[in-house]
This record gives sequence, structure tokens and C-alpha cells, in this order.
Amino acid sequence: MNKVNRILLTLLMIGALTGCGAMTTGERTVTGAGVGAAAGAGITAIAGGNPWVGAGVGAAAGALTGYITSEDKKFK
Repeated sequence: MNKVNRILLTLLMIGALTGCGAMTTGERTVTGAGVGAAAGAGITAIAGGNPWVGAGVGAAAGALTGYITSEDKKFK
């Protein structure tokens, strides 16, 4: 495993362990984008693709997921 893959894997693990409770919609969207970007870049780098493309796709998917799953958006 090269240095870039180790850094990306470390970022992915840190992001996965970060709690997302009691966040506003905006905070959850940004956190989702960050975790998605790290995951997308890491997975794409390991698979042999372009990490920048993986980061972009992961960020978009993470932001959308964070927005949709926000507590502010749920019916009470």
C-alpha cells in the first residue's frame, strides 16, 4: 500500500468515526460531502482509477445523503 492510499484510508476511517448527531441540515450536508469525498477518493485510488473523479462523485453522493437524512427534514 503506497503513501497516498494510506493517507486516504486514514481520512476515510476518521470520517467514518465522526459522529453526526444533533447537526443542522447544512452541517450534515457538509459532513456528508466530506466523508463521501474521502470514501470516493479512497475507493477509486485502491481500484486504480482517478481519485479526483472518485472524490467528486463521493462528495456529491455524500452531500445528497446528508441533506436527505437530516433531522430537520423529517416529519415530526
